Amino acid sequence: MKVVITGGLGFIGRMLARRLEQRGLLANREVEELVVFDRPDGDVCDARQVAALVEDGAIVFHLASMVSGECELDFDAALRVNLDGTRNVLEACRARSDVRLVFASTLAVFGGELMPETVADGTKVTPQTTYGTTKASSELLVNDYTRKGFLDGRAARLPTVIIRPGAPNAAASSFASAVFREPLAGRDYALPVELDTRMPVIGARTAVECLMRLAEVDPGALGADRALNLPSLSVTAGEMVRANSSVRRVATLRSSTGTSTA
Repeated sequence: MKVVITGGLGFIGRMLARRLEQRGLLANREVEELVVFDRPDGDVCDARQVAALVEDGAIVFHLASMVSGECELDFDAALRVNLDGTRNVLEACRARSDVRLVFASTLAVFGGELMPETVADGTKVTPQTTYGTTKASSELLVNDYTRKGFLDGRAARLPTVIIRPGAPNAAASSFASAVFREPLAGRDYALPVELDTRMPVIGARTAVECLMRLAEVDPGALGADRALNLPSLSVTAGEMVRANSSVRRVATLRSSTGTSTA
């Protein structure tokens, strides 16, 4: 079986590819070919490139996307990448038979101020950003392509995934990783939000396991709405700061006793 990961050189894409290589199986089938598709050599906006990726019986993880901050800065590019790029992936799957698609959506489809304290899979989507709007639109397309029998689609609504390595990206939620990563690396970090700012987070390894599990769910167990919320932990920025400070104190204590640091 062929497995394709668009956006495969990103944070989650790399982890997913490594995990699939370790497992060697997905949905009780052997992963015979694993394709990581990403810039600079691969572009989801190029319909011909995308069409060449998919073959009969493939499983496609569509992770390629512009992030929230980028989408607010460039509306047209956001539509081109997040919406038209997703349509290219959907059409590539449609042109083949027995293809399963896992689309990476986001809890941003529920909006900001309008987002209730607790959301369920069926909570009304009210996106208040271009990013959330493109993802909500794509979720509806995944549902309709599935309803038409063009493919077997499912969408995973991801919370903020932590802890992202490297420099902060343009996502509005990137502080959730930076608040841990920067101090633990010995760098000062100015928190850009209030301490009582609350957000849902998920660990990177958990997110990868959830994406693979969603790819393996029997289609008969899914309803007409193929968008599912991934599990998350609701925390404030202040709670993250305090947790990080606790870890740093433990690391210092262990170092002072001559044992390995945390």
